[in-house]
Amino acid sequence: MASLGMPQKPATAAASPPKALPLFDAGAFLASSKVSKSLVEFSRGETIFTQGDVCRHVMYIQSGGVKLSVLSKNGREAVVAMLGPSDFFGEGCLAGQPLRMGSATAITPTVVLMVAKEQMAKLLHTEHGMSDRFISHMLSRNLRIEEDLIDQLFNSSEKRLARALLLLARYGTQDKPARVVPRISQETLAEMIGTTRSRVNFFLNKFKKLGFIEYDGELPLKINSSLLSVVLHD
Repeated sequence: MASLGMPQKPATAAASPPKALPLFDAGAFLASSKVSKSLVEFSRGETIFTQGDVCRHVMYIQSGGVKLSVLSKNGREAVVAMLGPSDFFGEGCLAGQPLRMGSATAITPTVVLMVAKEQMAKLLHTEHGMSDRFISHMLSRNLRIEEDLIDQLFNSSEKRLARALLLLARYGTQDKPARVVPRISQETLAEMIGTTRSRVNFFLNKFKKLGFIEYDGELPLKINSSLLSVVLHD
């Protein structure tokens, strides 16, 4: 049927819809033979780098999970980030950071691509897809830090725990949520949200009774999407 008052074009003249450009796959690019790097496997609980180590590499998580933490002078540890597949870390060396300001530990069996800082700096200048992906990562990291600060300042420990569990299960990322939270201790969860282990245990059991999580008293546990209601509820 002709459109209202508009002449029809011959079928041969119809233009094809533009094809969407494929998203840049940073992991595949870094893993390719084009990039000089080392591929390192870490077991659960193994240290990737320690606070005070010399900064020599930017790292990319191919699989697994990484905990970033800082140790105070009196020996108190604070967890500053929990990272997963497709996340970069150790990028402070690109800004002239001579020593690591914190430590990185594998929270599950983890595979990390390590790229020397000189190589990474060159890639960011010559590979536009890579630099776009890296900038996106840095912006997302900054937003996450702001959200973490707001979470600590204004939310209850119950809501902070629910948000931490959802983030560990990769909710709110481009990845499909895993549902399964990595096997980390209640002590680590307590450090992440700024409360005690006993409070974490209390809320985990509460979430279980409400059907928000599947939990048998030991980690790992499974997240149900209904846990979002704790975070969204005022």
